[in-house]
Amino acid sequence: MYVLSTLRKVPTGQHSCACRLNRHAFWIQQRLAELLPVEYFHVVFTVPEQIAAIAFYNKEVVYQILFRTVSATLLTIARDPQHLGAEIGFFAVLHTWGQNLHLHPHLHCVVPGGGLTPDGEWKACLPGFFLPVRVLSRLFRRLFMEALEKAYADGELQFFSDPEPLREAPAFAQYLAPLRQAEWVVYAQPPFGGPPQVIEYLGRYPIA
Repeated sequence: MYVLSTLRKVPTGQHSCACRLNRHAFWIQQRLAELLPVEYFHVVFTVPEQIAAIAFYNKEVVYQILFRTVSATLLTIARDPQHLGAEIGFFAVLHTWGQNLHLHPHLHCVVPGGGLTPDGEWKACLPGFFLPVRVLSRLFRRLFMEALEKAYADGELQFFSDPEPLREAPAFAQYLAPLRQAEWVVYAQPPFGGPPQVIEYLGRYPIA
């Protein structure tokens, strides 16, 4: 089982601030209660800035693609007998802005270091090593690009201002072409300070 969490804006004001703090505390306590007595990994998937530019005008469509393709990437590679060969669980939280306040969509995932085999047995990953990031990156890139192209073909994407020329199919294809060869950034390491520290960090952001 896996859990996907999104970040949304909440109303301002004293009452809403108190409610938001309560939601944060409740969310953190829920996640801490779900932790297993195993090694955990902090996995982050980031899209290139060209995709961020499209996401600025198509937040719902692009962020849904991000959640779906990250989930499919983690589950597919973990199930592969050449890697872990097990069914994993995780939760994911979307961050849309970087510390420099520039648009920087990326998904934080907190993942136990193991999963259940088809026989229902627990199988741990190698100590300190979850899944190969290059394999994750390339599958994530392919799945995301396929989903984005389908959304474009289905007329789900809108373009305004600078990206407006991308309404034309040849321009859109040319825009995406360099991304097929680029290395998409995937980070996967044991969380420094343990999973509670990562959960506390993620819990600081607005959660609806």
